[in-house]
Amino acid sequence: MKYPWIDGFLKKMNGVTSDFKEEWSWDRYMIDGKMFAAVCRDDQGKEMLITMKLEPSEGDFLRQQYKDIIPGYYMNKLHWNSVKADGDVPDDLLKDMLEKSYYLIFSKLSKKRQKELMGEG
Repeated sequence: MKYPWIDGFLKKMNGVTSDFKEEWSWDRYMIDGKMFAAVCRDDQGKEMLITMKLEPSEGDFLRQQYKDIIPGYYMNKLHWNSVKADGDVPDDLLKDMLEKSYYLIFSKLSKKRQKELMGEG
């Protein structure tokens, strides 16, 4: 995979947990049990796609700009986007997309829970 930093990058975010969903072959990253990103693997366990949630207009814009950003694999195609794991999406852009996905889910949590996850409660 071209993006070996993803696991460490995502796990450094406040409140993130991860698991491996064996029946899907996905490494899932969640906040309070709500998934915001996944690394999808093929039948041999090789990283195939990185999937994350974005605002629909931004996801559509990025898909038009990069051939390696596609509608979300096995997800709602309007809200979820996948990046090919061996594609040509710049690291900084992928980091930005993952952070935005995190904050989309984080912002849906109660203010009290947000403060707890930020270490303020």
